[in-house]
Amino acid sequence: MSSTLVDRGPPVLEEGDIVPNRAESGAAEPAPARTPSIPSDTKGILHPDEQAKHRSLVRCPPSPTVDRYVEWYWSVRWDLRGRPPYRAEVLSYPSVNVTFERSDTRTGGFVNGVCTTKFVRELGGLGETFGIRFRAGGFGAFTGLDVGSFRDCSVDIADVMPDAGELTERVLDAATDERRRAVVEEYLTGRPVADDPTYRLVLRIVEAMATELELTRVDQITDRFGVPTRTLQRMFRRYVGAGPKWVLRRYRLQDGADLLAKGRTADLAALAAELGYFDQAHFSREFTAEVGMAPLEYAKNSLRSRNEVTAKVTPTRI
Repeated sequence: MSSTLVDRGPPVLEEGDIVPNRAESGAAEPAPARTPSIPSDTKGILHPDEQAKHRSLVRCPPSPTVDRYVEWYWSVRWDLRGRPPYRAEVLSYPSVNVTFERSDTRTGGFVNGVCTTKFVRELGGLGETFGIRFRAGGFGAFTGLDVGSFRDCSVDIADVMPDAGELTERVLDAATDERRRAVVEEYLTGRPVADDPTYRLVLRIVEAMATELELTRVDQITDRFGVPTRTLQRMFRRYVGAGPKWVLRRYRLQDGADLLAKGRTADLAALAAELGYFDQAHFSREFTAEVGMAPLEYAKNSLRSRNEVTAKVTPTRI
């Protein structure tokens, strides 16, 4: 992909748009409260127990100086030498990830835009990745870039952040995740970023989408926050990189996959209704199209992998 990314600044209101009042936009309020600890759940990771057998995953929190934009740091390591490659699959969050990778097939620093399909990464041989997961909208606010310009793309960090200089080399040369985090935060805190009220509104909207299961339609969002549909769409393309309808559907699909992996199979019709789908058939069609297998098949595969892991760590009783 070329490096013709455009700094569009905040969305420009057009004739007929309604400007949210200060209470609704959050312009007079601090950013929403953030979870003090990094979640250890596997939401978004498909076949989590099976995947855990092929790679390690560690997350660590950002410092208060950058947590307005960064949600967490993460590292993945694998050693599959002498073993077949493994296809790790993820229903990605609506977030940009900046990664520093070293493996038999790819080494360097990359900016990974929002992935609107199932993300698949083949792990083979020996490799590692250290990543920065930005908050939904955070990378767009931090850089001033139109994040929609690199949706579903992975581009060299130099094409997007030319001032990053030797950051990739310094991160990969660091001996520990803690040191890598320090190197990254030295760079991040060295970039002045102006306060952005529109980003604060995006944060509030995305937080509601992620945590309130009853929010399943865009019109519920426009009513709740007083933002016209066109304005909401432009905001999400510029800051998040994908439309509000897709973000809602992705969160609900992640919820469904997570519940199925944990054994929620008794009443798929009720689960579909809970997630905001028209009916069970609608949920099954979308789940199968995105994940690659039907809901019950996915649940059974997850249970089988979980039982295999349990059998290995549970002592045999004689």
